[in-house]
Amino acid sequence: MRSSLAPGIKLITSFSRDSWYRGFILVLTFLFYTAYHLSRKPISIVKSELHRNCSTVIRPPHLNVSDNETWCDWAPFDQDNYKTLFGAVDNSFLVAYAIGMFISGIFGERLPLRYYLSCGMLLSGLFTALFGLGFYWNIHSLWYYAFVQAMNGLVQTTGWPSVVTCVGNWFGKGKRGLIMGVWNSHTSVGNILGSLIAGVFVSSAWGMSFIVPGIIIACTGVLCFFFLVERPEDVNCSLPQHHGDGGEEEPLIHNPSNPEEIFSSPGSSTPQPAGDEPEAISFLGALRLPGVLEFSFCLLFAKLVSYTFLYWLPLYISNVANFDSKSAGDMSTLFDVGGIVGGIMAGLVSDYTGGRATTCFVMLIVAAPMLFLYNHVGQNGLGTTIGMLLVCGALVNGPYALITTAVSADLGTHESLQGNAKALSTVTAIIDGTGSIGAALGPLLAGLISPSGWNNVFYMLITADVLACLLLSRLVFKEVRGWCGPGARHRGFKEI
Repeated sequence: MRSSLAPGIKLITSFSRDSWYRGFILVLTFLFYTAYHLSRKPISIVKSELHRNCSTVIRPPHLNVSDNETWCDWAPFDQDNYKTLFGAVDNSFLVAYAIGMFISGIFGERLPLRYYLSCGMLLSGLFTALFGLGFYWNIHSLWYYAFVQAMNGLVQTTGWPSVVTCVGNWFGKGKRGLIMGVWNSHTSVGNILGSLIAGVFVSSAWGMSFIVPGIIIACTGVLCFFFLVERPEDVNCSLPQHHGDGGEEEPLIHNPSNPEEIFSSPGSSTPQPAGDEPEAISFLGALRLPGVLEFSFCLLFAKLVSYTFLYWLPLYISNVANFDSKSAGDMSTLFDVGGIVGGIMAGLVSDYTGGRATTCFVMLIVAAPMLFLYNHVGQNGLGTTIGMLLVCGALVNGPYALITTAVSADLGTHESLQGNAKALSTVTAIIDGTGSIGAALGPLLAGLISPSGWNNVFYMLITADVLACLLLSRLVFKEVRGWCGPGARHRGFKEI
């Protein structure tokens, strides 16, 4: 009598070859962008070490410094305008990132993604490590740190359009919001890991807070070179069709007798040659796609809020709640934990309702009063701080996550493109590039406004949230009208 198949093997064989490849690509791209964000986070943790309250620091006996209140600070950040200098360093990265993003999408459509991503991660590792080497080389020039950050911002633009394009190539529209909501937690996971890694070294040798993340992202670049598969057809997997009837996913299949032929659906008899590559969409053509401009400018303000928290939250906690550098960095990770939950919930709700814009609108409008409450009562006890950070993280990062993933992929495979998914990278770059302008403005404005009081910084963030809501009002109106109108059903982006 033959024994039955082992339960573990049954589980493994229950998944098709396509499913295994799709899962592998999802995990791989998750690791890639986790590494990107992991390497961006250390600067926010190290700020409170570069400029400290020296009266609380024990002075080493060998250091002969008299009447110097900034003896423990790292020049040039030992000046009274240190917040403005921090803002300048942040802005060097973010402005370069915003400018480079518009160019990166064009390259991403035309170059092999595997090479493009690998080079980007290796160069990002180099420039991240160079910032930390300033500690060991005893560099005190603002221009050095600003230049290194600017170069890092440019090379990091290789990441987002490429990973979204890759995931969009492998996954159809079906449950894209939920899949990408879970997948997009790489942003928050990267921020958390970056905070924890930087926190280990920040008080002893802050240079390692950058060098270790730099090594990690360089290693993921090597991993990308050896294992990334850009498209399903490269390994003879079935292709997802982005729009079928009613917006449902309908897979494309290969002709088993001729791998070069691909049928548009299981019942189709008209093959399309796999070798006929569609032309990449132009920049202006991508701008004209319905919904691209609204979501791009909405993301500008949503990302302004998110990146202000990314770069300034540890310093805010340190100043207001009087935590040390490591404790403030660890506490700030709760904001990113909330962001993971918010991104998944936004994707799940938008899949169920078909209302991407409405989901973003509701979360943004609720975020505004929550930000006000966090600033005024967020430090009243440890429990309150934890709760408010989780809630604010979910409401701020949920819409940001949804727009940069599922919305970008939906618009990049819009029905007006007639199946040409070559627009994915360009559309993603336009949306995220516009959002990155807000990401550059937020930390810069925070650096300029914070000397007048943290209250004013939060008023700026609340105003940005409200403006983001207003920019989505036309799309929200169309979605609500679709739900309430005759024959209302799940329409997705077809009527935007």
